[in-house]
Amino acid sequence: MNVDTSLLNQIIFIVGEITLILIFGILILAVVMVGLAVISIRRGRIYFPSFLKAGMVLLEGLTRAIFRLFGLEDNQVHSFFIQLHNTMNKKAFEAVPVSERAIFLPQCLRSSRCPAHLTPEGLKCKRCGLCTIGFWLPIFEQMGYRVFSVPGSSFIKRMVKKYRPKAIIGVGCLSEVREGLEMSDKLGLVSMGVVTLKEGCVETLVNWEDVLEIAMLGIDQSRIPPDLLPCGDQIPLL
Repeated sequence: MNVDTSLLNQIIFIVGEITLILIFGILILAVVMVGLAVISIRRGRIYFPSFLKAGMVLLEGLTRAIFRLFGLEDNQVHSFFIQLHNTMNKKAFEAVPVSERAIFLPQCLRSSRCPAHLTPEGLKCKRCGLCTIGFWLPIFEQMGYRVFSVPGSSFIKRMVKKYRPKAIIGVGCLSEVREGLEMSDKLGLVSMGVVTLKEGCVETLVNWEDVLEIAMLGIDQSRIPPDLLPCGDQIPLL
């Protein structure tokens, strides 16, 4: 069978042009997204979050490479992803009743002399005063939250399966929070993340005001007992 080579060459030429246009378009899109992300990081305000999240997921590998060209460290990129995730989930989180929310704290926040023992539901705080968990735990509980201090993601999955919360706040180091948010998305949970101020396995720190700010979303502040939330610098923030 004879093939019209001129027609075949035209088809190949058109396919090649379309391919080049697509590649060029993807590169432009990736540069625009990274540019928006860099501006958002520098100014502390996220611009066009829906567009950024969709684009970052679609072109994650390419955007990471361009981020490096902009001189951004991986930690900065991970922090931006978490901030973007929180921004996108804020309204959905506010809509979930506090009775259907849970807070997961990492066990590394406790004191190295912590007397609490590990149970099937994580560590049971004895409120001994050796760390700030004992101060903040009753605040969150009286707001209506279930609070767990857990050593890993397996405990989180177990508690989610048992209590079936619809929204969670996860506290941890950068990598743990990112992995936890991805896991929550797969489980169909509305999740918010708070990154600890330093990484490690013992006596890490978190800005509790950041946790409280998220925990208060959609909740009347009058639900916090005044005697449990002193004013000013009496509040142990770390």
